[in-house]
Amino acid sequence: MSDPRVTLARPDLADAALQGLIRAERFALTTAYRCAVPAAAIRRAPDAGAEQWDQLLFGEGFAVIETGRAWGWGQAARDGYVGYVRMADLAAGAVEPTHRVAALRAYAFSRPDIKSAPVGLYSLNALVCVEAEEGRFLKAGGSGWLAREQLAPAGLFETDPAAVAERFVGAPYQWGGRESLGLDCSGLVQQALYACGAGCPRDSDMQAMLGQAVERGALRRNDLVFWRGHVGVMLDPARLLHANAFHMQVEAEPLAEAIARIGEPTALRRIAP
Repeated sequence: MSDPRVTLARPDLADAALQGLIRAERFALTTAYRCAVPAAAIRRAPDAGAEQWDQLLFGEGFAVIETGRAWGWGQAARDGYVGYVRMADLAAGAVEPTHRVAALRAYAFSRPDIKSAPVGLYSLNALVCVEAEEGRFLKAGGSGWLAREQLAPAGLFETDPAAVAERFVGAPYQWGGRESLGLDCSGLVQQALYACGAGCPRDSDMQAMLGQAVERGALRRNDLVFWRGHVGVMLDPARLLHANAFHMQVEAEPLAEAIARIGEPTALRRIAP
């Protein structure tokens, strides 16, 4: 059966691309949108109080198949997650990004001047289409001016996922979060791999299929450690970094301490970003 988390289908409506593959009362084409705010929740239901399953970051695409009064039901372009997003958080059309945010978080300013009013605070891996340049500042379409030093050209990536993840230390735990202001365990791993140019699914059980199995005694930096519903990344053979609800933040600790508290890992995986 198709995973409903990443399959744009319900019994009454499904993506036209799935016609002939699944059953639905009606098939329809999607309409391209993109995230127009620093971070937008992808929710379980069209309600601001519904569970957040995932997030869109600025510039990321969202294919909408159904719109209501305030919400759109669709699928995230980057990790394939399906859910409901407020239409007010989206802009019509898909835009090819020229840059991504390379800093943990970066302000966009109303003018190419650090003394001007900020118009948005954007997280690592947000996608930007530069439409103008002035001095050290680049103008992001749909937003303001960002410092060149905080952006990376499309296609230019980092090489050490653990180093990326370490920049989130102290960030609060947020279920379904991917932003620098708060994220969950699999969101942390996904963001670290994205920054290194590696694709990564959203949830920990999906991520446990990445790479290849490794023995406990052979663990090294950047290996992933999984439990049921949880994941962390190794900083070295003994220390684990993870966003977790025990510390309620991104925290590094000895793997042995994490195992004593959580239990034996269900999988150990080595990835190659």
